[in-house]
Parts: sequence; structure tokens; C-alpha cells
Amino acid sequence: MSGDPRTTIAARAAIELRPGEVVNLGIGIPNLIPGFLGADSEIHLHTENGLLEVGPRPVGDELDPDVIDAAKRPVTALAGASYFDSASSFAMIRGGHVDVAVLGSLQVSADGDIANWAVPGREVLGVGGAMDLVVGARRVIVTMTATSSDGRPKVVPECTYPLTARAAADVVVTELSVFRLRNGRLVLTELLDGATLDRVAAVTTASYDVELEQPHAA
Repeated sequence: MSGDPRTTIAARAAIELRPGEVVNLGIGIPNLIPGFLGADSEIHLHTENGLLEVGPRPVGDELDPDVIDAAKRPVTALAGASYFDSASSFAMIRGGHVDVAVLGSLQVSADGDIANWAVPGREVLGVGGAMDLVVGARRVIVTMTATSSDGRPKVVPECTYPLTARAAADVVVTELSVFRLRNGRLVLTELLDGATLDRVAAVTTASYDVELEQPHAA
């Protein structure tokens, strides 16, 4: 993995997904994940605006302006796809029928708190479905760059932005590393793309343990 950090993150996050799972992909980096799933992955992609079995981005005549994801970007629907209204979609989420939520974040705390919807002083449209997804899904994977555009760490002791949910993150994937929440503690389990322990420490202000594992194959 190299080059665009977003691509590195999406490619690594895709490895976390397991055959048979229903997976909701959030806006931004998570939307890149379908490009790293094979046609036979047996992973069932869900979008909260009402589609199960989301396929890859359309090419040429595949484009249907009525088939879009939560970011209003065109997608395709795989054979056997289901369409439903938002009420049914959120009933699936709140009822525990979504196995995995993959979303971006502004900050993640040492306790796994997630802040992903608002920066104080800036106008926002609202939290959207994030609050439902992070508490309704069985696993939550956060995908984000290690630092903000101005170089501030995103994995922090405590979130300073408005929270989406407390202790909700299970896995945090950045372009440098993979963190997992174990027994309420952040654990660094993998280095990505040539990163070193010192490099991760330099951009991470939260405390964490180190238990490096064998890298997962793509």
C-alpha cells in the first residue's frame, strides 16, 4: 500500500470485513472500500438511504441517477438487491441487523469515543445516521487519516469535538496503523505502509499499548 493515504486506509479497512456480513459504509474514505472487494466477497453493502447489495460505481450505460448512496453519489445495485424506505433502513440499523459500520471521524479518544459530525464554530447539517450506526452495528470500524489537514492528531486522550457516541470504536485504521479497543484500552496491532513505532507515536496523543501482530493479507 502506498501513495494516497485514503486509498491505503480503505484497502486495509476492507480486509476487516468478513463474508456474510451486512456492512454500512459511511461518506468519504469508507466509500472507497467497494473498489477493494472482489466480486465473490459475499459482503452485503448497505446504505441508509435504502439499498442493500450496493455494487461498485457505475460505468457508462450502468449509470442510473436514481440509484445513489447516502452521499448522493451514483452506485450500482447487485443482483438480488433490495430497496426500502429510510424508516425500514433505520429499523435494520437500530434492530441490530447491520453487522459492521465503517465511518470516518474527526477524532477518536483513548476510550474509543467517536466524534465525527461537527467542528465547533462551523456550520453543519446534522449528525445524519452516524449516532444510530455506531450504537446499532455489532462492530464499528473508524477510517481516518492520522492527523487533520493542519497536522493535529486525531487519536487523542479525549475528544474535544461533539461526541457521536462513547466507547463505540472497535477498530481504528489510519494510513499509518491499525488500533483495536481491547478491555477499554487502545492497542496498536499493526503498522502500515512502512510506518514505524516512532512515527505513530509522533502523531498520536492518546495513550495506547503495543501488541504488533502479523500483517493481514489483502
